[in-house]
Amino acid sequence: MVHVAIIGAYGSAGVAVAGDLVDVDGVELTLIDDGDPGGGLCILDGCMPSKEVLSAGEARFKTRHDDRVRGTPEIDLDQVVATKDDHTLGFAEHRRAAVHDLAERETVEFIHDTARLVDDRVLAVGDRRIEPDYLVIATGSTVDVPDLPGIDKTDFSTSADVLDTTGFPDSGIVMGFGYVGLELAPYIAEAGETDLTVIEHDAVPLDEADSEYGAELLDIYEENFDIDVRTHTHERRLESTDEGGVRLHVDHEPPNGEASSDVIEADELFLFTGRKPALDGLGLDHTALEPGPDWVEDPMQARDDERVFVVGDANGHEPILHVAKEQGFKAAENILAHSRGDPTDGYENVHHHVVFSGLGVYPYARVGHSEASATAAGIDHIAVTRSASDDGVFKTKAVPEGRATLVVGEDGTVLGYQGLHYHADVMAKTMQIAVEMGLDVREIPDRSYHPTTPEILDGLLRDASAKLEYADTTRSL
Repeated sequence: MVHVAIIGAYGSAGVAVAGDLVDVDGVELTLIDDGDPGGGLCILDGCMPSKEVLSAGEARFKTRHDDRVRGTPEIDLDQVVATKDDHTLGFAEHRRAAVHDLAERETVEFIHDTARLVDDRVLAVGDRRIEPDYLVIATGSTVDVPDLPGIDKTDFSTSADVLDTTGFPDSGIVMGFGYVGLELAPYIAEAGETDLTVIEHDAVPLDEADSEYGAELLDIYEENFDIDVRTHTHERRLESTDEGGVRLHVDHEPPNGEASSDVIEADELFLFTGRKPALDGLGLDHTALEPGPDWVEDPMQARDDERVFVVGDANGHEPILHVAKEQGFKAAENILAHSRGDPTDGYENVHHHVVFSGLGVYPYARVGHSEASATAAGIDHIAVTRSASDDGVFKTKAVPEGRATLVVGEDGTVLGYQGLHYHADVMAKTMQIAVEMGLDVREIPDRSYHPTTPEILDGLLRDASAKLEYADTTRSL
């Protein structure tokens, strides 16, 4: 019998490991989680509740941007939060029930308590000592508070606070303009009618995107939400104001201009500076494990102990829900392989990521290679780009802004797609199939059908095919 203990059994990664091992003969599972109510970050304070509140902001935004509609609706924040809480608790209850159902099996035990390591793969849980053959750490992540002078004396709101807020201030400062800031800043501006100043360290946001996408997103935010994004700006120190607000001292350092300093004041600080693995209090100092940039290898095994697997946000690789689940499946596979004495297999994934920017009206999606990443990888390719305004359907829906790019290898293989436009999130799955199956762009059907937003994909497919044909003709001359 192989005994596997999973710390963080309510989370998406932990559930994925347990689900793949529970029916394997010869495997005994101990599932441990102290969550209250329990359900994992995505369900309680991440993916699910954030989409709930964004949808309310989306309804207001689309109405006030449609000249055919009169009047701007008011968002009932009390109702938004109440509805979100009701749905979230239901989702979390479903997750807990799934875990508890697993524990109905004879070879599975669930312990609702805190686990702490007291030696290599030795756990203290309540008054019990548990020594599994394999340990899975799936403890998720927590807010990463930057080491900035004055932050310890300054009040701030995190993403979880925003999701529970029923009243926003007149003004705010946003620190952190990654995917959390990109999603929540427009919500605060729309739902609270809050004047926001956003700190952006680089020239544009969206590090994973080609720069044109970050530039277009800046335009959308500044023109549609009246958000002031301070680019090439760095935080230096914080302090509270006498009125209970916040004062942020910053340096503006443009690459081709004169550096300057500034002071920004607002009613509230919104801290969206990312997340870090939730490992504090786990007792890793009593083990050989030393967390750091390379402490978890591709098979999801800890570098310092091949019988410890670290999955999801806890390993710091890529804190995204679907990646956490895939890592969980891979860890389960590799635990079984290792127990048989077989080699373990590294986890690889095609880049697939959606940011629900612009309240989900203008989401950003990327699958596979961007133009920049294909170039960096030394892949010979072509790229074609279309503006949303090239296709009349976006105008008819009063969402005319955005763009999309298709990256194709010189042999026609679809390598990647980027979209920043209405319904880009929905199209990501279609393009994921094209990328992961290595389809030839010239063999993807281009069919006429009733005009819908995926027309932009048809245009990209036609443009890429024509460009390939031109390149082939040119080379043959």
